[in-house]
Amino acid sequence: MIFGNFKETIWKFYYKNKRSFPWRKTHDPYRIFVSELMLQQTQADRVVPKYLVFIEKYKTVGDLARASQRDVLTLWQGLGYNRRALYLMRAAKIITEKYGGKFPKTIQELTVLPGIGSYTARAILTFAYNIPNVFIETNIRTVYLYFFFKNAELKSISDNDLMQKIEKTVDNHNPREWYFALMDYGTMLKKIERAKNTASKTYGKQKPFKGSRRQLRGAILRTLVNESSVTFKNMSKILEGDDRIQDELISLEKEGFILNKKNTFSLV
Repeated sequence: MIFGNFKETIWKFYYKNKRSFPWRKTHDPYRIFVSELMLQQTQADRVVPKYLVFIEKYKTVGDLARASQRDVLTLWQGLGYNRRALYLMRAAKIITEKYGGKFPKTIQELTVLPGIGSYTARAILTFAYNIPNVFIETNIRTVYLYFFFKNAELKSISDNDLMQKIEKTVDNHNPREWYFALMDYGTMLKKIERAKNTASKTYGKQKPFKGSRRQLRGAILRTLVNESSVTFKNMSKILEGDDRIQDELISLEKEGFILNKKNTFSLV
C-alpha cells in the first residue's frame, strides 16, 4: 500500500471516530507516565476511573513520591499487576530527588527509571512533548499487519519488520495525535476481524491469570494492604496453604516490596 494513502485513511478515520481519554487531554509527562503504566495489560475503559482517582489524590510527581506504599496499593486495587504501582512510586522518588521533580527528556534518562522501558520512554516523549519517536504496541501492530502484510505468513513477521514501516510513516509534525489515530484504528480492527497481532512472530500470548504466580503475588500484597502485618502461618491460612507462598514472599522481599521481621511480613 502507498504510504500516502495509508496515512490519509488513518487520519480520516481518526477525525470521525477519535476516542476521548483524560490522558489525551494533558501534556504533563507525569500524568502520561501514570496512564502508560496503568494501561499495560489493562483495557482503557477499566483504567479511566482509576486514573482519575489516582491523579486527584497524587496531583504531582512529588505528591506520589511522598505517598505511603499502603495508600498507593489500596488505590491500585482492581487494576492488577501491583508491581506497576510500586514502580511508579520508585520512579517518582528518583525524579523528585535526582531531577528536582522535573521529568527527564531523553530516552537514556527515562529508561533507567523503574517501570520505564523503550516503548514507555518513547510514548512519554511523544505524548508529552510531541517529539517524533518510533514505537509499537498491540493496536499499532494490528494496523501495520493489516495494511502492509495481508498476504504474508504473519508468524514470520517480527516487530523489526513493522518498525521499518512505522518509521517511514510517522507524522513528524503531529506525532502525538498520529499515534492516537493508529491506536484508535487498531481498536476498531480488532472489533471487526481477527486480532492479527496475535499471529505475529513477536506476539506472546498472555498466560491465564487464574492459578498464576501473578494472582498469588496480588493476593499476598492485598492481604498486607488490609493488615498491618501478617505472620507466615496466618498468611498460609488466609491463602489456603498454597505451597508457593514462601517462595513468593522471599521474591517480594528481595524486590524490596515487603519487609520480613522474624517471619512476620509487612509492606515497606
